[in-house]
Formats: sequence, structure tokens, C-alpha cells
Amino acid sequence: MDSIFALLVLCVTGAWVSCSPGPLEDVLIDRYDIPRVCPREVQTGDFVRYHYNGTFTDGKKFDSSHERGAPFSGQVGLGRLIAGLDRGVQGMCVNERRKVTVPPHLAYGSVGAGEVIPPDTVLVFDVVLLDIWNSEDKVQTRTLSKPESCKRFIEATDFIRYHYNGTLLNGVPFDSSHSRNGTYDTYVGMGYLIKGMDEGLIGMCVGETRTIIIPPFLAYEEKGYGTVIPPQATLVFEVFLVDLFNPKDDIIVDVKKVPESCTRKTVVGDYIRYHYNGTFQDGSIFDTSYQRNSTYNTYIGMGYVITGMDKALQGLCIGEERRVILPPHMAYGEKGTGGLIPGSAVLVFDIQVVDFHNPKDPIEIQVTHKPKECNLTSAVDDLIQYRYNCSLMDGTLLYSSDHYEKAPLTTLGANKVIEGLDEGLRGMCVGERRVVIVPPHLGHGENGAKGVPSSAVLHFELELLDLQKGVPDGYMFVWLGDSPEPLFPAMDLNKDLAVPLEEFTAFIHLQVAEGTGRLRPGMDADGIISDMFNNQDRNRDGKIVAEELKLKVEEDLDKARHEEL
Repeated sequence: MDSIFALLVLCVTGAWVSCSPGPLEDVLIDRYDIPRVCPREVQTGDFVRYHYNGTFTDGKKFDSSHERGAPFSGQVGLGRLIAGLDRGVQGMCVNERRKVTVPPHLAYGSVGAGEVIPPDTVLVFDVVLLDIWNSEDKVQTRTLSKPESCKRFIEATDFIRYHYNGTLLNGVPFDSSHSRNGTYDTYVGMGYLIKGMDEGLIGMCVGETRTIIIPPFLAYEEKGYGTVIPPQATLVFEVFLVDLFNPKDDIIVDVKKVPESCTRKTVVGDYIRYHYNGTFQDGSIFDTSYQRNSTYNTYIGMGYVITGMDKALQGLCIGEERRVILPPHMAYGEKGTGGLIPGSAVLVFDIQVVDFHNPKDPIEIQVTHKPKECNLTSAVDDLIQYRYNCSLMDGTLLYSSDHYEKAPLTTLGANKVIEGLDEGLRGMCVGERRVVIVPPHLGHGENGAKGVPSSAVLHFELELLDLQKGVPDGYMFVWLGDSPEPLFPAMDLNKDLAVPLEEFTAFIHLQVAEGTGRLRPGMDADGIISDMFNNQDRNRDGKIVAEELKLKVEEDLDKARHEEL
């Protein structure tokens, strides 16, 4: 509008007096639609791409790039356009619309152009600028957002996954990875991309968003790309970097927490239980064991998990927390897995070790207190009373004898408790306290139990409260030395050659009191004695006589015992 105003001023000679403008000396420019943002204006030597409608001053159209479906492309200021348009497009911004009125001497002059444009004709061009670039242009990048922490940047030969929106310089979209719901995955700097993209991606970090502007000669040049990218088009990409790795990468381990006490670390062949959060490098989560409220359980180094995880799980302590980053070639590779993990994805696992063991592990015993006098210790067949707390290795309490009115009683070796606990309670003296670590194969195994996870290592705190020495399985009474010989006269306390139940009971109690015999602990003594009596009273006449006694020789002990005792 400024140009119009300048020309009109020359035609005013006084108030309310005007004159005919006469022939145009220069182009007349009407900038009727100017973008709010104009980062660059056309200058001499620039290449431009624009659409136009060409008309005469009476509005009759003589040409239109819109109707041909192909914008005009050319270089400005070097005589490759008619002089009027050379002048008329200078200073234009992309997406600016202007009307350029060109006098004949700056158009086709007195000759015209065939039958289309008569001689000495003023031409009017309605122009919209689509693109502008220069042979000296370079790739332009502008970071829109970037993570606070950026430990690694794209380098040549890296493999990346990224999302992008692609537009022409005038904002017209031509492609988007978002619309396909899949990242674009490629190597950088190895010729798989257009040159400008290869250059513009260098230096990005995961989570960064940047705009990359690529001039045509570093993009698709004069050929364009199909119907979506015209020839000589400047391309604008808004790129979000999702993932980054190099084929030479190994796993990356970042130890977050190590317990103060770590007496043992995981090795190949161990069985481990751990919690994890699995994310991609952009922080989006793809899986978590916490959500399932169940640990992931597996053998280490035996191919049951992906290669990178097999390696990352070695050298860990119980309670340790670490972050491991697995490159795709040590994870799920180019194919990914189902719809959960895309191809060529770098995986980030935050791991917390709950426990681990080896299938060959015995129980571990640590005595924490032992009385000064310890003459009698627990063994198989003994009846014991004990106090306990049972926890997982992370300290989670599972059950405790303190939750009951009485501490439990059990007979060792009678399969009354899990194998590892039974073993851990042996060799204790009353008042002794110990910690016993029980591996799953000596605990509740792969199936677990009520309140006990599968394959859980158990941590027991034990205290022996009472101990009654027992008798071998299958026996109700045993002699602690040789039995009286002959036996019947010793049983016949009143020497009347008959032993009723009362006399038999008194005899057995006397042996126990004198320490020469022992009844099975934990059972009703009189009931046991009554059963023993009935087994010997063959004729059920209420008394035992000498003829009814038998002796049984136990060859493995090389000593004689009464068969029922």
C-alpha cells in the first residue's frame, strides 16, 4: 500500500485537483496479505517458487499456474523472469500474497507475446510465494525442547528412531510418522536419508524436539518426490527423537543403590526374583512387575531372558537397585515383540533384586546367641518348642510365632515343617538363637504357599525354647541302654508272676524316671503305655505273663529290644 500511496502523491497538484496518472513507469505492488512472521525476504540471487494468476487490467485471465497445477520456479534478479516480476517479488515473504502491476516496458513491451499478450499491454499478477532458498543456504536447526539431562548425542553411524511432521516451507504438510503411528527408524550419516536430514539430526539427544529446515539441493532437488514434494522444494521437519543406539553398544549399567551388607552376588546358574519397571528411552513405560504385584523369576545366564538382561542380572546383591539400558541387538532386535515393543527399540529397566539362590544351595545358618552351657542339642525325633519370625529377604514379614498364644511344638524329622526349617532347628540347645536362610527348594518351592511367593528365599529368626529328646520313628518307647535281662522278672514288681496294667505302667514310669528308658514326647504317656500293654496282653486277660513276652533283635543296632518298646 505504501507503493500505491507514493505513486498517487505524484498526481496531486493541489487541493481537490487531480490529474491522470499516465503510463506506469515502474511496477505497482499491492501487498494485500502479509504473514505476521517473516523470517526471510526474497533478495536478488534467491530461488523462488510461487503460484500466480496473470490478468489484463480488465480482469481477463491470460495465464495461471494454479490451473496448470504446477507453481513457477526460478531465480530472481538475473534476467530469468520478466523484469517487472523480477522487481515485483523482491522483498516477499513465504505465504505473502501481493498484486503486481507491470507496465509494458517491464513486461513484453511493444512486441507482446504471440497471440496471448498484445503489444504494449499492462499485466497484473496475483502472486503467492511458496518457497525461497539460495544456493548458499545451509541446513537450519532450531531446538524447540530438550531434556534437562542429555548424556548422549546422535553421531554418524548411530541408529535412531524418531517421529516427525514434514511440511513444505509454506506450511503445507506432506508426511507424518504420527499419522502412521510408527517411528521412522534408520542409521544416521550412512546415506539412508536425504543429505540435509543426515546433517540436521547430528547432535540431538533422546527426548529432544527440533525443527530442521533443508534447502532443495540437500533434499529432493529438481526431481521432487512423487506427488507430495514438488521439485526444488525446501523441506521443514519437526523431529522428536525417541531412541538412539549404536550397533557397537554394550549394555549400560547405572547402580542406584547397594545394601551395606552384600555377602554374595549373582552368578550364572542362580535363580533370581526381581521387580522392574521397563521403559523406552523417551520415558514411556511398556511393562512393570509392580503393577502385577508379582516379581519376575528366572535363571541367570541360561537363555531364559533376553541377552542383555541375562548379562545385566549378573553381579547383583540382594536389595540392590540398578538401571540397565539394553541396545536392541541385546533385546528384541529389529522385529520387536508383538504390539508391545517396536522394532529396534532401546529398553531401559529399573531393577530391584528381591532375592536369589542357586538350586544347589544348602541352608545358611548364623548363630547369633549361644548359652555358655550347651550339653544337650536338638536332633531328629526330638520334640522341640521354638520361637520364630519368617521374612522375605527384603525384610517383608510373612509370619511369626508371636502372632499365636503359644510357641509351636514340632518333632524334628517328622515332616511337620518345611525341610530347610527342620534342618535349621537341629543342633540347637535351649536358649540358642540363630538366623537360618532357606532356599526355595528346601522351603515352599516354585508353587509357594499361602502368603509366600513362589520360589522365595526365606529368612528365619529362631530361638529354641524347650527340648525333649525323642524316640525313633515307629517306636513309642526306647531303652537308653540295654534292657533288663531277663525282662519279665524286672517288670514283675510284686513277684506274683503276672503283670497287670497298673504294674506295667509303674515299671515304665520308673525306667523313664531313672533315665534308662524314654517315651515318645508330645503324646499322652499313659495312653502310650496302655497301647504297649495291650500289644503284649495277647489273650486279653488283663495281665502279661512271661510266655507273652518276645524279644526282637534289631540287627542294625546290634542290640536286643522289646518289639513294642
